[in-house]
Amino acid sequence: MLRCGQMMLAQALICKHLGRDWCWEMQQEQPEEYHRILQCFLDRKDCCYSIHQMAQMGVGEGKSIGEWFGPNTVAQVLKKLALFDEWNSLAVYVSMDNTVVIEDIKKLCHMCPSNLTHDSSPSPGNGLDQSTHLPEPSPAWRPLLLIIPLRLGINQINPVYIDAFKECFKMPQSLGALGGKPNSAYYFIGFLGNELIYLDPHTTQTFVDSEEDGTVDDQSFHCQQSPHRMQILNLDPSVALGFFFKEEEDFDNWCRLVQKEILKPQSLQMFELVQKHPAHWPPFIPPTKPEVTTTGAELIESTNNLSELEEDFEILSM
Repeated sequence: MLRCGQMMLAQALICKHLGRDWCWEMQQEQPEEYHRILQCFLDRKDCCYSIHQMAQMGVGEGKSIGEWFGPNTVAQVLKKLALFDEWNSLAVYVSMDNTVVIEDIKKLCHMCPSNLTHDSSPSPGNGLDQSTHLPEPSPAWRPLLLIIPLRLGINQINPVYIDAFKECFKMPQSLGALGGKPNSAYYFIGFLGNELIYLDPHTTQTFVDSEEDGTVDDQSFHCQQSPHRMQILNLDPSVALGFFFKEEEDFDNWCRLVQKEILKPQSLQMFELVQKHPAHWPPFIPPTKPEVTTTGAELIESTNNLSELEEDFEILSM
């Protein structure tokens, strides 16, 4: 599921920097932002969203190295890692108890990225100079990755959720869904009738590293085969929906769509969309970057003593 989480996040970064209409073409020169995105996902422990960083951050979620990650755990990992990504300054909101709180999201996205400093040295998140990419002092809206972990049944998906689930893929803000079936994790990008269309990133490939000029041999980062299909009723009920909002208007439009298409009266709702923070919940405190000078890469040096790792890892817990 970690690879699927990488795919959803990469799609969000592409939407942010290159736009939803951007399309990769083999052997064509790509913009600088594209190569910087790839740098974030290289299989090196000093890259912000590498498999190493995601696996290690999962220790803080109670998952040992090599243990299965569910959609919700992946969402929590992405939310924490995004705090150390100075270049993208992406806001990540993971819904709790199947509830999306508009007030909390607006508070999060209007908050200035915290603890970001002017440093002429390369950032440990992507290995590139950050000195010319400082965060704006008062952003009107920070681009948002919204992840909604859901349980759409007990042992299998409840058919009453199918229409609403498919409706989510139609929304222009959709990034698809994380999910799968027992022992298989997929990234779902659409549907055709009662079949889900998905990508499976679990193909062994040759290790890829950055070139001297900062570019990457990028062919293995793209699916060059037709997407797969599976019957929607075969889907494991544990899923996570993803949405991206570059502007506040995108989010407001999504809220209207959800009210119209998903939260229909007298229907079993997949999730709730509420305006105000529930009174019985603890106060919402936007996550901030801990006062540390590392992305956590150093904590990956040793995997022999998990108890020691968890103790060290507490400095990054939110």
